[in-house]
Amino acid sequence: MSRILQARPRRAATVAVLLASTLASGCSAIDRLANIGETPKLSAIENPTAAPGYKPVQMPMPTAQPAVYNPNSLWRNGSRAFFKDQRAHQIGDLLTVSVNITDKAKYENESSRSRSGNEDSGVTDFIGTNTFNTAKAVLPGRILTSDSTSSSDGKGTIDRKETLSTTVAAVVTQVLPNGNLVVEGRQEIRVNYEVRELIVAGIVRPEDIQSDNTIDSTKIAEARIAYGGRGQITDVQQPRYGQQLFDIILPF
Repeated sequence: MSRILQARPRRAATVAVLLASTLASGCSAIDRLANIGETPKLSAIENPTAAPGYKPVQMPMPTAQPAVYNPNSLWRNGSRAFFKDQRAHQIGDLLTVSVNITDKAKYENESSRSRSGNEDSGVTDFIGTNTFNTAKAVLPGRILTSDSTSSSDGKGTIDRKETLSTTVAAVVTQVLPNGNLVVEGRQEIRVNYEVRELIVAGIVRPEDIQSDNTIDSTKIAEARIAYGGRGQITDVQQPRYGQQLFDIILPF
């Protein structure tokens, strides 16, 4: 009876998980049903700092240095050029990010392990057990015998090649106390029934911005680059919600 009572909470928890996943996937399924035959909608242009969950970037900053002006001089210490600099330097300015990613990695790992153990314990004669039948039944000749053997053999291979070359315009969303710029750019391209998304975000040093107001992605600190899509082709390439759920909860 106790086993049945213990099994019921487990079944209830499993049913709750299945219902929650069904409801979560149902909202997405309803949206997909409403857009049958329609092209994927592009996202509205929004202020990145007003997005839910947005948090200003906080990085270690040096001690602020006061500006020093020389009397009777047109030059100010810390200026990057004599004339006005046209490169991005304040919130709302735009700059072009050149995304050039060429990654290639190959790993091969192999491990093998084996172990065996044998333990044997016994009593040959304990207070005349060979004489008394009752004691012989209680204390057999062998009290403990244990044998164990374990082995494992694992092999793994990773061969990855990634190439991405594109450009995207980013906007300055924050100026850090040391002058570094926090930038974020988003680009969406729709071709037929598929939308391709490119997101670039990170921290830029003003000195790394070239004279044509462009910067290479390799010079962006804390870079976050995402390239993906959504639409009919992406839906076909993804496993169904039920399959994803069973891949997570099934132990085998």
